[in-house]
Amino acid sequence: MKRLPSWAKKTLGPASALHEMKAILRKRNLHTVCESARCPNIGECFSKPTATFMILGDVCTRTCGFCSIDKGATPLLVDPHEPMNIAVTAKELGLKHVVVTSVTRDDLLDGGAGQFALTIKAIRDNISRILIEVLTPDFNGDEGALASVFEARPDIFNHNLETVPSLYSIVRPQADYRRSLEVLEKSKRAGLITKSGIMVGLGETPEEVREVLKNLKSSGCDAVTIGQYLRPTRGNLEVKEYVEPDVFKEYEEFGRQLGLGHVYSGPFVRSSYNAEKLMEELNGN
Repeated sequence: MKRLPSWAKKTLGPASALHEMKAILRKRNLHTVCESARCPNIGECFSKPTATFMILGDVCTRTCGFCSIDKGATPLLVDPHEPMNIAVTAKELGLKHVVVTSVTRDDLLDGGAGQFALTIKAIRDNISRILIEVLTPDFNGDEGALASVFEARPDIFNHNLETVPSLYSIVRPQADYRRSLEVLEKSKRAGLITKSGIMVGLGETPEEVREVLKNLKSSGCDAVTIGQYLRPTRGNLEVKEYVEPDVFKEYEEFGRQLGLGHVYSGPFVRSSYNAEKLMEELNGN
């Protein structure tokens, strides 16, 4: 097992902020990917406060090797009160930028796309002047499911590639690299700001990372995040390499040279980390 370098360690942050945010979430039976995926940035984000709401329960129908979210064939029932509970909570927290993601729900006819649309609408109906970002699964490429999310008009549509094509069989065994690129292409054609992210340290080569960045540019992607994979539990894939901070900067510079509008690259970067800065950068602020 590789030793965790000092620059890949992060303090949890003030316990009071964590407890306060968790109390608000539990009050309305809400989940966050910050907790379920054991994100290293949870202390920082919860103390702002910001959070990435995770809809459709906390049990995923896919078995991605990098993810610590519970997996199973019989996820929770869809909660009809969830969209409004998220809207009310976002308003209570005074959020100006809200991120909504989900587990993958291959058991649902629309993959859960309808719940995304309802959540976007509930937030829009209850909070004025808020930016809404969604981080969606691929919905198996279903045109109707994707259209329902596009038509709800999130400000940012995010779908992560997660890794390079050669590693999909172990990192995302039920996903397809080309299908994920097509999801991003379709979101761009729908007129949305489009975003994606990958992890490094899983065994990919630098050339493979650069090729993914080229593919994302060709798909019309506006923004890309690149972060270090950190093994959340012993049941997940081992870290193959702790990528040096200078290499992250090289990836960022390469992406910008390609013409990507926003490239955010670093060991602790995650797809929703400091998400509010994307709009500022794309708007030239």
